[in-house]
Amino acid sequence: MRGLPRGNTTLNVVLLLYFLGCFAPSLVSSITVSTPAELHASKGDRVTLSCSFTSTSRPTSKMTVDWSYRPQTGGPPQTFFHFSSQAFPPPEGQFFGRIWWQGSPARGDASISLINATLNDNGTFTCSVRNPPDVHGFPLSHTVLTVTPKVPSMRFSDVAVLLAFILLPSFIITLILIGRMLCPKKRHNQSKAYRSPIEVTEGEEHGTCPPKAKVKTACFELFLMDSDDEREYYNLRRSPIDEGITESKC
Repeated sequence: MRGLPRGNTTLNVVLLLYFLGCFAPSLVSSITVSTPAELHASKGDRVTLSCSFTSTSRPTSKMTVDWSYRPQTGGPPQTFFHFSSQAFPPPEGQFFGRIWWQGSPARGDASISLINATLNDNGTFTCSVRNPPDVHGFPLSHTVLTVTPKVPSMRFSDVAVLLAFILLPSFIITLILIGRMLCPKKRHNQSKAYRSPIEVTEGEEHGTCPPKAKVKTACFELFLMDSDDEREYYNLRRSPIDEGITESKC
């Protein structure tokens, strides 16, 4: 058999080694980590820093997770959380007592929670996962957190109470005004239908006098006397009944 040209064999070997060097590691052992590009929160909120990963190898006790933080003002990133079979929260510093492990390596989850977010937490958070022998690929990912002051908000109950204090008095006042507009007409109609016994109707004040009471007449004796004697006799004989009868005449 005739042998292959020496020059072609060398070229084939070089190309084979190149492809093996570029693609063999990713095919044999690779890991990919992904996180949200940005997160927004208000001051005092509880923020979940999500981190998921996929690996060609099953997670083992050698798998590690690291979270680091770089302030918005700049500077080198600082690791504040580590996981290796168990969680190791920060023992001191800015995030002391405010980090909770929420991940589950068996499900490809390496998330943590940040409690009581502050304006000083603005910056870049980096999740790094290693699962030997998977050492190639994209073992880390970044999330930019933006914390803003909390805007005061009214709850539904507060709005309901406020509306009750405003609308209820207005409704009552409206009913009173409507009642005052309708009641005077009703009272006026009732006043025409009912009259007090002591009221004087129109035209009665100019009516005729009531019939006079019967006057009891008195009998007098007739005497022939002089004028002086007659006057004296008349004064003596005059009775109180006659005076009352005379005064009662109209």
